[in-house]
Parts: sequence; structure tokens; C-alpha cells
Amino acid sequence: MSRAAVTYGADEIRRAVCLEDLIEPMREAFRIEAAGVGESTISVLSPRGEDGDVHVKTAWVPGHPWFAVKVATGFTVDGGNDRRVQPGGYVALHDAYDGTLHALLVDEHHLTDLRTAAASAAATDALSPASANTLAVLGTGTQALWQVLATARVRPITSVTVWGRRSDAAHRLAATITAKNPRLHTVVAETTRDAVDAADIVLTTTSSHAPVLHGEWLRPGQHVTATGADDPSKTELDVDCFAHADIVAIDSPKHTPQIGGDLRRAIAAGALDAPAGRLASLGDIIGRVHPGRSDAAQVSIAKLVGIAGQDLLAAEVALRRLAGEPPEGVPDAATGPGPT
Repeated sequence: MSRAAVTYGADEIRRAVCLEDLIEPMREAFRIEAAGVGESTISVLSPRGEDGDVHVKTAWVPGHPWFAVKVATGFTVDGGNDRRVQPGGYVALHDAYDGTLHALLVDEHHLTDLRTAAASAAATDALSPASANTLAVLGTGTQALWQVLATARVRPITSVTVWGRRSDAAHRLAATITAKNPRLHTVVAETTRDAVDAADIVLTTTSSHAPVLHGEWLRPGQHVTATGADDPSKTELDVDCFAHADIVAIDSPKHTPQIGGDLRRAIAAGALDAPAGRLASLGDIIGRVHPGRSDAAQVSIAKLVGIAGQDLLAAEVALRRLAGEPPEGVPDAATGPGPT
């Protein structure tokens, strides 16, 4: 006998789920992906070309009661004198035994935003030097804010440098970061090179179709976590970044080389051909199957496109939190600051 699915709205989900809830589940999602357990798919649609994309991701993991279907949208809309990206979407959880719809999380992209930032923090924690305390963020959107706040939870960040194409947006982000975390000294850089020069850790969070980070700028010991180029048409890192790196860690051995536009270009150009072993899975590094960074002077890159298993685990955490339960294996935490 079929049962009615429960539907949760974005405001309920925002109140129930915070950033701290998801960092450990994202580590587990990396390990699951590296092990090749279960099934996952990623499809990208572009109904309006560069002005709108739709990401559809599905995931099932043995032993979990549900499978997930996630739809995340980002369409550029006119807003008076400005143009902005309007995010949207939902996660549907279906019973893995009989396929019935169990819950619909109409999160308006919020779970995707949180899990992306949490995954970025987990990747940065796995690869960057433990003493790294200066951070640069390239981009001024929602992910720029979330990823700065998330990185500050896994590294002793004291200063943040913001770069954006629009100075007013960069200054607004800097002010918001300071308001959310007053211990972070935040400034705005005039150029991307200035921002990168000031940082131990560089986060790229743009939707750029041309490189914003160049390998010739990278210095020994720096770490880069790149999350913006999540489809074949986008690129944030030039080919020299990958050629210059001592280790390049990816979130999905199956999907990232095909979907990440900048990584695709680097592989096609032969930038990762030698020396062997520089391309690794984040799940293997987190699970200590791969040694990861072995020297403080190495340059490391974490290249993320977002994996469907993360959406499944994030939705499971959300259901438990919405039911008033703490996430399994994660300490209860106060709601964090409140949208890829």
C-alpha cells in the first residue's frame, strides 16, 4: 500500500541543518565514491546556455534505506540594474526497496550549498598544511561565503582576502564574512594575483568560462580547492595549475575528469601525464589509502564537481535533523550561519 510522501520546505530545512552537521558525512561520501560502492549518475542541462543550468544527480548506496534524486538549478535573471543567479531545486528520497517516494526536500538549493561547502572543507582539511592560516577566495557568490566559513572550521584561519570581478560585490562579501565571523580579518584585493599571493589556501568559487587562477602564480606549500567549474563548459584553473601541482585530488574518479571543464582541458593537454601518481581520489586520501600531501612545500589541488552520494548523505542528515535527531556520528551543534 502506497503512503503519502512528506514534504519539507526550504525554511524548515534551513532551521534544521547546519554546516557542522555535514562535514563528517561528506568525508564518508568521498570514501564511498573512491571505493566504487553503489551507483551514481550526473547529468547537466543548459536550457539557456551560459545563463542557466540544471544539474540532475542520482545516488544509491548499499545498506541505505533510500536512493536520492537531486535537481539543482541556477538561472541568471534580471534584477533591476543587476543580474543575479537565482538558485533552486529539491532532493527526492525514494524507498530503495519498492521505489516509492518517501520525502521531498524542497530546499531551494540550500542543502547543495551546505554540502558543497562542507565537502570543500573536508577536502581542504585532507590536503592543506595544518598550520595554514591565510585564505583567499576568488568569487563573491553564496559559495564564496559558505566556503570561507567552512574552511575556518578546519584550519586556524586568521585572515581572508576576497577577489571578485565587481568591487562592490567583493566589499559586500568581505563585510558579511566579518559579520559572520569577527575573528577573520577580511580585506579586498584589487587583482586575483594579489589575492593568491597573500594566501596559504585558495578557494575558487566562480562560474567562469575562462581561467581565473594561473599556475605561474602558485608558490610552494599552497593549496587550492576548486569548486566552480562543475560542467564541461566552465574553467577556473588554467592548464599550468595542474601541471604545476604535486598532487591533484578529485572527488569522483568516474565523473570529475569528464565533467570538470578545467580538469578535462588539463588531461587533454597532457598536463597530468608525468610524473605518475599525481592524480588521486579524495576518498583514498581521506581513507589513508593514498598518502596525499607528503611534504609541506608541495602544491596541492582539490578539484570538485559535486558527487551524488553527498546529496544522498546530506538528505539523510536533513531528515534526521527535521525529526529532531542528531546526525549519526556527528555531535549536535548550534545552527550555523545561514545559498551550488
